[in-house]
Amino acid sequence: MAVIEPLLMEMEMEAAATRRLLERLPSEKLGWKPHPKARSLGELAVHIAQTQKQVSSMIQGDGHELAIPAETVPATPAEIVAMFDEGLSAAKANLAKLGDADMMSEWSLLRDGKPIFTMPKAGVVRMIILNHVYHHRGQLTTYLRTLDVPLPSVYGPSADENPFF
Repeated sequence: MAVIEPLLMEMEMEAAATRRLLERLPSEKLGWKPHPKARSLGELAVHIAQTQKQVSSMIQGDGHELAIPAETVPATPAEIVAMFDEGLSAAKANLAKLGDADMMSEWSLLRDGKPIFTMPKAGVVRMIILNHVYHHRGQLTTYLRTLDVPLPSVYGPSADENPFF
């Protein structure tokens, strides 16, 4: 089995929970922020929707200069879900191109030409394409809970789906 295969399987399994959360976004609250320094609900959702595609494209080379793109928030949650679906498909295609030797090769994230970190691409997939997205997905559940949006199941029944959980 290729190094990337279990990571792609995990990405696919986790995508279902992420998509269920994105489908719950209230369109009238996309600009809401829990704190002035925080991302808005829409900005956070777009970041989740775009990260896997962006990073999977970046790791096709040996390194990438850090640039945090402006995240334009679409007008509707359906557009964010579509962005996520397209990004997931692109990320899987990008990652499927990486053979075992490439997955074990070093990759660097750079700022002003200097490495912020260097690690094997397999580690980048785990740390950013998977764990980083899960971290922000957890933030999204907190945003939605604060807005009194019923939460779907992520890793089992939610209190909204089963009040005895």
